[in-house]
Amino acid sequence: MSAPYTVSKVLQDERIRHGFFGREGGRSKGDFAGNNMSISQGDNPDLVVSNRSSAAYALGGYGIKDLVVFRQVHSTTVITLTERHNPAVAIEADAMVTNRGDIILGVLTADCSPVLLADPEAGIVGAAHAGWKGAVGGIVPKTVRAMVALGAKPENIRAAIGPTISGTNYEIGPELAAQILAIDPEAAEHIVIPDGKTREHFDIPGLLQHQLFGAGVGLVGDLGLCTYALPERYFSHRYATHHGHTTGRQIALIARG
Repeated sequence: MSAPYTVSKVLQDERIRHGFFGREGGRSKGDFAGNNMSISQGDNPDLVVSNRSSAAYALGGYGIKDLVVFRQVHSTTVITLTERHNPAVAIEADAMVTNRGDIILGVLTADCSPVLLADPEAGIVGAAHAGWKGAVGGIVPKTVRAMVALGAKPENIRAAIGPTISGTNYEIGPELAAQILAIDPEAAEHIVIPDGKTREHFDIPGLLQHQLFGAGVGLVGDLGLCTYALPERYFSHRYATHHGHTTGRQIALIARG
């Protein structure tokens, strides 16, 4: 039985295949139970490959060789794929775009934001991984620009923000808040001290929405699902750290239909 996944209303289109997977389903055990998609955290690689294969197939009959997942390093690097990628060649990047119909793009997260984008008219899709560094550094607007360079039109692009740690649960404190504002002063409205709290919190999805609309994207949606608040449903690095254990990574997938 395939693992369940969530879809965004803004990306529901017969020309787009996409899904935000969680930790439900899969074959991983222990702290990684069950649908862990990361090999680098210490899980059994064979189980991770099985989990990835099942997710790719569930999205539309894709095989593991059709799935592209880069080595994510919290950068603002965007890669354009106009040829099939050789999985034996490791590429460090945190976003990718393509106009190919025979590959599926995947990003891994466990509190950071997965952002899936598509221009169904032009047949161009993108996927980005945005933690605080990527968000403040502009990884998402750069992804939009890479799509436009391939032939997409901003007003035709749709973007969906998947399960992410919420501002309510993402405490950063004054030092990191100052670091963020030094990089991007416009992030100020997304750094707040919630009622009943004494330290700064950062709303990553809120900043990403602001950036997407600022880049001219025609339709933006946020699933509004907090990874920290739903540990039984999603892997959360911060939740795991607070409770003294390790955790896996979920995957968000997108492809041309």
